[in-house]
Amino acid sequence: MSTNPTQLPRWIDIGVLPILNVLMALVIAGIIVAAIGADPFAAIGWLIQGAFGSGYAWGYTLYYATSFIFTGLAVAVAFHAGLFNIGGEGQAYIGGLGAGLVALAFDNVLPAPVLLPLAILGAAAFGAGWAIVPAYLQAYRGSHIVITTIMFNFLASALMVYVMVDLLIEPGQMSAHSREFATNAWLPTMRETLGLIGIDMADSPLNLSLFWALACCFLVWLFIWRARLGYEIRATGLSPRAAVYAGIRPVRVTIIAMALSGALAGSVGVNEILGLQHRLLLDFVAGAGFTGIAVALMGRNHPIGIILASLLFGALYQGGAELAFEIPTITRDMIITIQGLIILFSGALAYMNRPWVERLYLRFAARRAAIEAPAHG
Repeated sequence: MSTNPTQLPRWIDIGVLPILNVLMALVIAGIIVAAIGADPFAAIGWLIQGAFGSGYAWGYTLYYATSFIFTGLAVAVAFHAGLFNIGGEGQAYIGGLGAGLVALAFDNVLPAPVLLPLAILGAAAFGAGWAIVPAYLQAYRGSHIVITTIMFNFLASALMVYVMVDLLIEPGQMSAHSREFATNAWLPTMRETLGLIGIDMADSPLNLSLFWALACCFLVWLFIWRARLGYEIRATGLSPRAAVYAGIRPVRVTIIAMALSGALAGSVGVNEILGLQHRLLLDFVAGAGFTGIAVALMGRNHPIGIILASLLFGALYQGGAELAFEIPTITRDMIITIQGLIILFSGALAYMNRPWVERLYLRFAARRAAIEAPAHG
């Protein structure tokens, strides 16, 4: 089956264009780095070295990427339904609360093979429950999903402060965190797991939640592009009026899509609470919910694109820390500026390069068709 020459093929749309956007962002960032008196090529070298130069670096990069995969998928599922879920930060927060409550309640009762799946379900259920409320307000009361999810981020933060300070704080501690979970509620690290089969890996926070994140990518692809309900979600997102004409109920789609989105965002708690902190505490999400928006935009709301974009942002987080250490003139604020440039070019300016890329592709396609025409004739 031939590709329609009036449209860019999928591999250019979700592959070439995002790469061009990232390269342009890095060029602008390089100019800024040069303007403050640092060597941009040395900075890129340290950034890459810090993100991928050792097993330790890879571990941290993949650890950050795991949380971004969850929040990126959360944004993508809602977006396919025509909803812009800005509440991933709060849903991840409440998802971590769900995972932590299950661990605190049963870590001295249940064995790890039973407790860990229950805690993962708890994270998903709490995240979904937190997302359903704005979904209900949008579906039945007409409240805009962007406004309500932003408000629910603040509500989640306030709720966590109350829960941690007044209810779950460890006795005798000034810091607002719970007691440490029993070890059967700890998600195994990647180093421990690979060590069982004789593979030595550097110590890092990377844990088995990475496999759950990749499984979620496959399940989202299967659901959105192969399931009937996923078709209804995409149809509603593309044209709500046409979806109603086809017998689809947008109200039902809104509730389901936001519940799934919240469940995915809530799974950040699996990585952070069960995999790393092993206790409930404040501010463990650390902006992953908002970074997920950029990840979804860059990944074109497709699981493969989200994995690649998450890896990029994970590299920026880990490599940026190394860069700030090695080149003192490049501060942490400068790393945030580089991230912001990538978000700008991948979000607001995502299709800036599309016209000339499309012209180039059409010219190439026309030339190839002219060459192939005599052969078929």
